[in-house]
Amino acid sequence: MKLEVIATNLTDALLVEEGGADRIELVTGILEGGLTPGPGLIRETVRQLHIPVHVMVRPHSQSFVYDEHDLRTMQEDIAFIKDCGAAGIVLGAMAPDGSIDTAALDQLLAGAEGLNVTFHRAFDEIEDQLAALNVLVRYPQINRILTSGGPLPAPKSAPQIRKLVEAAQGTGIRILAGYGLTVPVLHDFIQATGVEEVHFGSALRSYGDNLQPVDPIRVRAAKQVIEDLFKG
Repeated sequence: MKLEVIATNLTDALLVEEGGADRIELVTGILEGGLTPGPGLIRETVRQLHIPVHVMVRPHSQSFVYDEHDLRTMQEDIAFIKDCGAAGIVLGAMAPDGSIDTAALDQLLAGAEGLNVTFHRAFDEIEDQLAALNVLVRYPQINRILTSGGPLPAPKSAPQIRKLVEAAQGTGIRILAGYGLTVPVLHDFIQATGVEEVHFGSALRSYGDNLQPVDPIRVRAAKQVIEDLFKG
């Protein structure tokens, strides 16, 4: 069972590690849903942390539909992230009709050999998520999907997330549940859904505020719930 926590700067990242999380999702523009961080932050975070760092690859917050210029930018970002030694990347690409943009994925993943790949919450804009899961299964490099099971917070979409977890079994893709999770609901949520990975943002920051620093005590509390649930 893995705990992933968003970090928006190096101090955040160090506090996440101090709190005992298993992995960092490194982003900037947290209020915009996460954007690609700058090169200095990427390199220094990877250099200083001992836990895996997954870096957001999202050039703007206008939409998840990318043109040729966006894709070239993303390819350059992926090459840099890989060169820095990060463990993975977080990306997603949608076609104008609301389906997964497979041509864009083909282009982006061609340069992502050796990286873990998470398809991010663009997935939650898709109406038929089970069909979309079957599309993503065709890409061996994609090993997790970050989702709340749709547009609602994850705790309100537990039945859908359980369906995704069951459908993903044996495919090589794990469901990473995120958005709206809090420490008090974590135990029951994991039991209800069967997820093996959870993703936290504002709930593990001071005052539950996205613009406040990560609180390592809150991170430790979330990790403790997981350890208590799976001990033995």
